[in-house]
Parts: sequence; structure tokens; C-alpha cells
Amino acid sequence: MLCAFSSPAVAQSKRDKAAADVLYQRMQAAEAKYRAALVGIANADPGAQAASDAALEDMEDVMAACMKQRGCQAPTLLATFKRLLKDGAEGPAGEGDDDVGEGGEYGPAGAVAGTVAVDVPEAARAAHLLGEGHGFDRMVQFNPAVQAGIRRWLTDMRPSLMDSYENYEYMRHLMWPQFEKAGLPEALLFGIMAKESNGRVHSTSRAGAAGPMQFMYATGLRFGLGPDGTGFDTRYDPRASAMASAAYLNERMGQLNRNIELALAAYNGGEGRALRVYRGANGAPFWDESVYNQFPAETRDYVPMVIAAAWLYLHPREYGLKFPKVDARPATLRLAQPTSIYQLAICLGTGDTRDGYMRTLRNLNPRYQPDGYLAAGTSLAATTRIVGLYNRWCTQGRRAELARTLVNSNVASAIVRTGRVELVQPEAADATAAVTPAPAAVPAKPRSYRVQRGETLTSIARKFECDTGDLADANGIKAPRFAIRPGQQLALAGCRQ
Repeated sequence: MLCAFSSPAVAQSKRDKAAADVLYQRMQAAEAKYRAALVGIANADPGAQAASDAALEDMEDVMAACMKQRGCQAPTLLATFKRLLKDGAEGPAGEGDDDVGEGGEYGPAGAVAGTVAVDVPEAARAAHLLGEGHGFDRMVQFNPAVQAGIRRWLTDMRPSLMDSYENYEYMRHLMWPQFEKAGLPEALLFGIMAKESNGRVHSTSRAGAAGPMQFMYATGLRFGLGPDGTGFDTRYDPRASAMASAAYLNERMGQLNRNIELALAAYNGGEGRALRVYRGANGAPFWDESVYNQFPAETRDYVPMVIAAAWLYLHPREYGLKFPKVDARPATLRLAQPTSIYQLAICLGTGDTRDGYMRTLRNLNPRYQPDGYLAAGTSLAATTRIVGLYNRWCTQGRRAELARTLVNSNVASAIVRTGRVELVQPEAADATAAVTPAPAAVPAKPRSYRVQRGETLTSIARKFECDTGDLADANGIKAPRFAIRPGQQLALAGCRQ
């Protein structure tokens, strides 16, 4: 029961203290409502579920206010969240529950306080998922192989881990709900994505696996991924790939006694092999020598690396890890004029990021190629920050013109071609006759064009003032890749020049 809170060590005004006390009282009231609702649910009260949801919403409101109120002890409230939600999942808590958790300041509860603070107003849900209630710690075996994976992520692969986190934050609203609906831990989603693609949705392996969750073509078809009839492969779509990944993992774990390590081994090393090993192992775990050695070296490396990335996602403070802050609030960007993702990446600048917004725009808009022509009025998935920068820098002004110039530059035009010029003397039929110059020939508009090295369909469309889509249709070129090759002859249908 949340009863009293001590005053913070730092100086606190009477006004701030009074405001914080009001929040504590509101939390107490919400806690009482929530516990009463749990009793009602147990007694099949038809209105109890709605009362429970309302109590949780009250707690979320209190947390949002606490984050803004000086002197309000947010970690204590988060610990209360964790305990209450655990009670809801597992029944009433026993006497003497520890609000901090076994890990102390830097254990799971400490990780909750550090992680959830940036996720208000979803604090209650996030506290449950990232605290002891997330279940991931109990579902995996933490051993020296996982420790070695953590060491690798924190040394040579630290940049990849940071990139993975930043990329995931921008796509979280698309991917995480798919795992949440399937009852799978968010940490598992992050771990797989970090190891498979670092959060680059257009990643494709030499073996043909594609997308942020790296589905092979045939496996993707089984789970609803593949060509959608417009030339786009939905393996590259973050929402669709996460949904398919969750379905695949739940199917594997249903076969493999809910064992995450074996399910991950199937994800990487093949479901047939994993099922065959499992059936012959008489219940032995993945780390048993008789099981472990039946998987290839790549899979033996893959499983602990995924678990290690997931563990770091849950427990960053324990390892002195500070993930970058990302303003990933989703928004729609409606283009005021024709452009491309390349052009946007230039004019948007770096903003408050390290690497700019090229990867973000590509991940959120996987159907579009970076140099593809995007007509005015096209709607792109973006963030509120990107929309603000676009309106400031990309619609007019020097930076917008500079971006347009850089994108329209053609390497081929920098090459100066020289050669010997031969002068042809006219026949001296009549030296005294006046020479009447022939009328200058008007060059006809080219009806076809041979592709030069380094050119794209978009750059050719700009050169001859065509629409990229019309030019593609006239030449049977499929969107969205618009693949062409040097020497290819293109019909310039609908071009102005």
C-alpha cells in the first residue's frame, strides 16, 4: 500500500511539496480503485474491467504530472506501478513485497525508472513490460555465452547497438504493437532486429533474407510477406515484418515448449533442424552439449547475441549504457513540391541527431527509393521534428535550392569529350556564284535515349522533363526500384525536351 513519501534531499519549496503530496494522494486513490477492480474481476463483475482500465489511466495521468513536478519521486511511483500490475497478472501481492526489486538501484526496477521516464504517458504499461513483469529474464538462461555477447555489444559492436536502438525508436509504434498483441516481450523484438539488420529495413543478406526481421522469400510467403502487386516486397515493411516475426516465433515456441533459445535457433538455423534436435533431446535445453553442438556455428553465435542485445535493452544502467534520446513522435509530411528522399536528407540537415534523417525517412517509407521522384502532394511518414525542419528549410531558400542542385547534378556532364574536327571544303563549281547558306536544321526531339553510366531513371526523367512514373511505364520498368542499366535504350514518351 502506498502510504507516505519522504521529502527529497534537495531543497524543495512548500508549494512544490504540496503539489507533490497531491499527486501522491491521487496515486493512492487510483491504487485503491485498481485493487477494488481486481476483486470485481475475480467475482465476474461486468463493470470491473472498465473500472480497472480507468484506474490505470488515472495512474498514467499521475505519472505524466509527476514527471513535470519538481520534487515528485517518479521512481517510487514506477515501483508502485510494477507491483500493482504484477498483482493484476498474478493475483494479490504477498506481504513484504519489495518495491525496489532484487537488482537494487541498477537492477530491473532501476532500469524501469531510467527507461520509462521518456515514455510518458504510457508509463504504466511500459513499467510493467520493462520491469519484473516483462517475463524475459525468466524465459532465457543468462550464462557466460550471453555475457560474451554483452561484451561484444559494448565494445566493437557498440555503434551498431546504438544505431539499432535509434532506428527502432523511430519504428517502435509500427513494430512493437505486433509483438505486444502476440504476448511476446519487446526486448525480444529489439534483440532480433538488432542482430538481423540493425534496424535498416532495406537490409538484404547474401542468402536472400530481407527486411528488418530478415525473412527468406519462401518463409515470408507463409506468413503473409512478399510481393503485394505494386512491385513492393512487404518483407521490407516494418509493421508487416514485425507481425510475421511474432507469428513465426509463437509457432516455433508452440512446437518447442516455449523455449526462446530453441525458437531463436530455429529463426536462424532453420525450423526443421530445430524441431528435429528438440525431439531427439529428451527435454535437454539449448545449452546442453548434445543440443548445442547440433547447430551450426552461426546459430550458436546468433542465439546468445540476440539475448545479449535484449538484456541490454532492459538493463542499460547496469552496464553504464545510455541510449540516445529520440524524438520519434509520428507525423505525416505532405510534400509542397517535387523532391526525393535524397533531397530531403540534404535540406533537413542534422537537426538534433547525429546522422540526420536519411535512414529514418527510408525506414518509415520503405516503398520509395532514395533517388525516386516524389510528386508534390505525396504524403510521407515522418516525425513532428522532421515536419518542422521541412517547413523551415526545404520549401524555399538557399538550402532548399542547394539540395535541389546537388540532387540534380549528373556525373556524366562533368566529362568533357574532345576530338579532331575535319573541315570539309565545298566544290569550286562556280567561284563567282554567291554562296547561299543552307537553312539551319532544327534538331528533332530525341525519341529514345541510351542510359549512361551513373544515371538513374529519376535523373533521366529530370533531364528530359518527364514524369518518372510515365517513363517507367513506357519502358516496362517496375516500381519502386526503377532498375536500369548502362547502355539500355529508353523510349522518351511524354518528355518535353
